[in-house]
Amino acid sequence: MNANLFAILAICAYFTSTVKLAKPILPDKNNQSSIKWAWGAAALQTVYTVVTVAENGGFNFSFLNMAALVSLIVTVLLLLAALSKPVENLGLFLFPMTILMLTLELSFPEKQRFLNTHNWQMNLHILSSVIAFSLLNIAALQAVLLVIQNQQLKSHPPKRYIQSMPSLQTMESLLFQMIGAGVVFLSIALGSGFIFIEDIFAKHQTHKTFFSILAWLIFSGLLFGRYRYGWRGQTAIRWTLSGFMLLLLAYFGSKLVKEFILDR
Repeated sequence: MNANLFAILAICAYFTSTVKLAKPILPDKNNQSSIKWAWGAAALQTVYTVVTVAENGGFNFSFLNMAALVSLIVTVLLLLAALSKPVENLGLFLFPMTILMLTLELSFPEKQRFLNTHNWQMNLHILSSVIAFSLLNIAALQAVLLVIQNQQLKSHPPKRYIQSMPSLQTMESLLFQMIGAGVVFLSIALGSGFIFIEDIFAKHQTHKTFFSILAWLIFSGLLFGRYRYGWRGQTAIRWTLSGFMLLLLAYFGSKLVKEFILDR
């Protein structure tokens, strides 16, 4: 079975969904067609991932493979959120990034990088880490869109796309829901790491642990500030983006340096 065929079909479906979302947005526009294409694309990407794992005898934890996996999880989480909230227009920003990750993975095949340990403790740590990063990725996207939405609402009249987006209250509510869920999984990832990974503070792991803890403190502090002092707006946006940048350094900073600069 040619796994790449599923990836190519997924790229085409994501592209179709993006085009449908990018059409001039009317007040009564229905985005259900684009969402169906996005679900189809996510299903195809899932099949591609499963077939690739089966062909290689395990998941390849290289940089581009992990980036593609994260993009898939972020997409699925967004589509699930769209079932109850009018947030499907976020796909206009997310789906092109997923297309890019899949295209890079197909264009630049990387050497196999398997984990030496496949016990349930390590699987728990990895899975919770990826889910946490994916949830907080959506939160960061929400924060960027809140900045754009705030700026556009001050103009008269705001652009049609901004008018079609959910209200600021809805966007902000989803932002904190994603952050709350992300902190739960990040706590599991850090806790399992401290308990089950013996060399978590080893030289090659120190920066990951350090930046992850800092990110956890920032996101947890933001949730506390929201609960205790009602933080929102620019304060929430700054804290969210700061925490996500730290996670980005923790999750992908070392892999980028080791695999592309040092070629290890």
